[in-house]
Parts: sequence; C-alpha cells; structure tokens
Amino acid sequence: MNQTTEQRDYGVTPPISRDGPSPQEITLAADLMTELKGTFESAEEGRTREAVLGRVTKLVKEFIYQACIRRNLSEAAAKAAGGKIYTFGSYRLGVHGPGSDIDTLVVAPKHVDRQDFMEIFLDLLQKDDWVEEANPVPDAYVPVIDAKIKGISMDFTFARLALSVIPDDLELGDDSLLKNLDDKCVRSLNGSRSTDAILRLVPNVHVFRDALRAIKYWAQRRAIYSNVSGFLGGIAWALLVARVCQLYPNGNAATIVRRFFLIMSMWKWPQPVVLKKIEEGNLNMRVWNPKIYPSDRAHKMPIITPAYPSMCSTHNVMNCTFEIIQEELKRGQELIVRITNGEAKWADLFTKHTFFSQYQYYLQIIASCDDEEIQKKWSKTVESKGRQLVGKLEESGTLARVHPFVKGFNKTYYTVTMQEHADIVLGNVPPAVANRTEEEAKQIESNERQVIHTTTFYIGMEITRPPPSVTTTGPRKLDISIPTSEFMKTARSWELYQNDIMGIAVRHIKNSALPDEVFEGAPRPRKGLKRVAKSKVPIDGEGAQATKRRRPSDDGQTPTPVNPQSLVPAQLPAIPASDFAQAGPPKTPDPIGNPNGAVTEASANGAVQVTPRNGKPQPQAAAS
Repeated sequence: MNQTTEQRDYGVTPPISRDGPSPQEITLAADLMTELKGTFESAEEGRTREAVLGRVTKLVKEFIYQACIRRNLSEAAAKAAGGKIYTFGSYRLGVHGPGSDIDTLVVAPKHVDRQDFMEIFLDLLQKDDWVEEANPVPDAYVPVIDAKIKGISMDFTFARLALSVIPDDLELGDDSLLKNLDDKCVRSLNGSRSTDAILRLVPNVHVFRDALRAIKYWAQRRAIYSNVSGFLGGIAWALLVARVCQLYPNGNAATIVRRFFLIMSMWKWPQPVVLKKIEEGNLNMRVWNPKIYPSDRAHKMPIITPAYPSMCSTHNVMNCTFEIIQEELKRGQELIVRITNGEAKWADLFTKHTFFSQYQYYLQIIASCDDEEIQKKWSKTVESKGRQLVGKLEESGTLARVHPFVKGFNKTYYTVTMQEHADIVLGNVPPAVANRTEEEAKQIESNERQVIHTTTFYIGMEITRPPPSVTTTGPRKLDISIPTSEFMKTARSWELYQNDIMGIAVRHIKNSALPDEVFEGAPRPRKGLKRVAKSKVPIDGEGAQATKRRRPSDDGQTPTPVNPQSLVPAQLPAIPASDFAQAGPPKTPDPIGNPNGAVTEASANGAVQVTPRNGKPQPQAAAS
C-alpha cells in the first residue's frame, strides 16, 4: 500500500522518499523473507525463552530480598523492595534467532549494590536446577554474569537506581532515573534505554525488524559482526538500519535493505549516524561530543546511541576493520544491483566469508588452561585484548592489512605426556593428540595424563610489498616479536592469571597449515590455488611492484565534525530509481555455479615469541 498521507518525520532530516514499495520490491521482499526463514527460532525454543525469563524474574526477586535482609531491612521492606529485569539487544528488538543469547538488565533499589549482584545473584544462579553454568566477568567495561539456563545463553548486567522500591511497572525512559548513578550503572542502563529508543524512532517496527534481520544475517555470514574484534556489534547495525528506515518511512524490507547498502556504502565517514538530535541533558554526564573530547573526534565510524547520555557504539573500530567493513558494504551494493536486475539471488548476498582462504599468512593466538571454567574467563580476556595487538601490527608499517577474525575456536585435548601438554600450549598439536578422545586417553598407561582446554584466535596478514625503487635480492623478513611480546605481557597482567595452569602463545602459520575446524565442515581450499592479492609478496623477493595499501587516515579523509549541530548532512540527495534497477519485474536469474609450525624465512621471519607454562618467552624457530 502506498501510504502518502500526512506523517510525522523521523530522524534529524526529512525523508528521502515517502513512496511505498514498488511491485518489484514487494516481490523481492517475499523472496528475502523466504531466504531468511532459517534465521527464526522454533516455537518450542520461543516457549523455552519465555519460561527461562519467568524463572529469572523469580530469582531476581529472591536476590533483591536476600540483599535487603543482609542490609538489615525488615522482612516487610525486603519483600516490598521489588526488582525487575529488562531485556535488550537482539531479543528486545525482535531479531534473535536459534541459539541467540538474551541480554538482560537486572535493576535493583538503592540499598543493593554490584557486589551483592556478583555474590548473591551469582550464587542463586549456580544453585538453581535450571542453570547449567554461570560465570562472572566483573572487570568487563560493563560488568556481566554469563549464564546458560535450559540451553539459553544469557548475559546479565546490573544497575541500581536511587529508589527504595523498584515497581513492576517501572519504565526506564525517564532521564531523572540516571541521577547520582555511577558510570557502570549508566552504561548498563544505556543498552536497555537505547534499544527502546530505537523502536520508538522507526516509522514501522515490523519493516525495521525484517530489514535488520537481513542485515544482521549478512554481517554474520561476512564475519563483520563483532564489537569486541573491532567491527560492528548488534546495536550499531540496528542503528544503521533504523536510520535508513527513517529516510524511507513507507518502504518494505526490500526497500530498506536495498537503500541500506547504497547509502552506507557512500556515507562520508566520519560523519556520524544519529537517529535524533543529541541532547546535552542537565545531569552533567559525558555526552558524545567531538568538539569537546579529542577521543570522540578520533572515532572512525561514529554511530551514536539515541538515549541520553549519547555514546558512540563503535569506538572499537580500527583502520583495518573500517576498511574491511567498507569493502563489504560495496560488495553488498554491487550484489543488490544484480539481485534487483534478476542477475543474482538473495542467497548470493549471504554467501559465507572466505577469511581462511583469503590470506597466505595468519597469526594464531592460543589461550589455554587446565581448568574449563577458568578457561572461559581467560579466553574472553585474551579476546578483549586482541585489538591492542591488531593496533600494534597496523602501526608496524610492514603489513598492508591486518584482519582479525570475529570469534575463537574452542578445543579440548587429552594428553598423556608432559611433552604433548607443552606442545598444545605452544600451538603445536601432535597428530596423535588432535582427535584423541577422553576414553582413548584413559586406555593409555600414563601417570602424566592431563586435560587441556584451548581457544584459538586468528589474524589474517597481508604483507606490504616494497616500492618499485627498492631492489630486493633475497627473502624479506617480517619481525613482529615486539608487538606480540607486548600483547602477551598485557594478557598475563590479568589479575586472575595463574602461570601454573594457564598459557598463551602467538605464532605464524601458513594457510596450508590451518586446522580443519576453522573451515567448519566446508572443504579446504585446494593446495596450490594461489590467491591473487594486490600486495602479495613473492617468496623470492623479486618482481615487487605494488606500494603499501593506503589507510583511511591517509586518504585525505575529513576529520569528525567538531560542531555538534553539524552531525549529519542537511539533506541527503534523492536517489533515482535507475541507480537501483531496471524498470519492470525481476528477471529470472541464471543458475550460479555453485603442518603446523612457523612460516619459513622465505615468507616471513618466525621471530614470534611464545610463552609456555614457565612464563619465559622463547623464540620460535623458523621451520624450513
């Protein structure tokens, strides 16, 4: 239906178009939802989530009650204190899928503090029959308790308000609730407040949800969905889709997805994306403002949360991840044109990434521990610090690209000798251990039998070729021992690090030495199939022609505007239909065909340090 009746405007600029979807877009939207049917959870899983949230609500009430009794409140006051949970993130937005976690905020009255949350509530979770695991992460930017309840993963954050009672009908939209709160509580509340604000600031929630589901699926398939790795997290993708919805208030999901790729592939970063005018407020809280704060001015891809106090949801984005996101947006736009013209299908947009066949050399970061529960915390600590290593590698000047992968790979090994154990810690997995089961290990006579848990993270590396004026006569060397040793030192400075049961190692490997699990059941790339890369380094050092890849900061890119009143273009240009598709119904698309060890000196110098259990860095020898 073409809804051109009088409507309110959403966002900080008028819409680009108020037109409803064309007949072609109606057809494309139906095809899109067919393609996305596997991203919806089953009715049974939906019922399980509802039951789990009901169970959690009761646990929160009990937690608040016990905390109040600990503070010597009367029985009546403790029972009346209340307490409430608020979901946010993908579940609250309505775009969660099978296996998605539920981001959950626990709100408590003023006499319950974060220590109570980390002690009493954690204890209640760990003792509950429904709870399979519960682990605190108190030193995170937003402290959290990770839990799994009836197979549903949940991330609990905490905030206490300056109220004596938390009623069941309390809404968090009132800014006055933030008064006298510490920074951690404000950050915890911001997730829920911003999620609700997004839903209020889009013209059609159902269209927004369908379009966001498509963009989220695309970002996950293309391995650019991860805030911790320096890409964009769920809230950032939601804000981008919401902004496009504001510009096309009467479009359908196909309208929004098509315009999303066109607009975002052309967006003049670091021009910020905002859904509403940024409010300064009257609570003396820090609000994103590049005019005042140099750190805000340094953000490469600012996407600003709508709830007061406005924050940048993309402060982790780095030069390398920014460049990768831009390339994926441009790839998406090219495919959207082909899909609209009937030359491709939606499935082509959602083709899985090729990260593990994209580079010739990779860094492996191996975090290991003998204790499974401690390993979960240790691996998250290593992952959160990985951005520092990526940043240092970027600054080295010898790499044209540094590409972090968005997740780690967990493995459990059963060793029967100390040598096997030491090899696993250093990332050298003996063939005899690689697929050994626990039962097989028990059948081997040994008094050195151990279990070791590992999480391995990967960074793809593209090596800079020397300029044409530089003549090379032999294999060039890449020494990244300084950034890797600094990274490991930082990781080992974690306050819970235990040198006797935990380890960390960093090493080069070639793509031919990647373990099978990274391909997740897909066939390995054929050996001898060479990737054509702009900055590939010949192993004999001859014939180098390309220069170093320019980074966004070197391209004459304009700095983030310092005037908060100039955060978005006054008016985005109208986009003619010819930019998207040919007139008429979509065409029928044509079928589309469907050794461990360091690298050799010829490819890169294996001067990478690894840290075994004794804590003493050792240079890893280059293998021939």
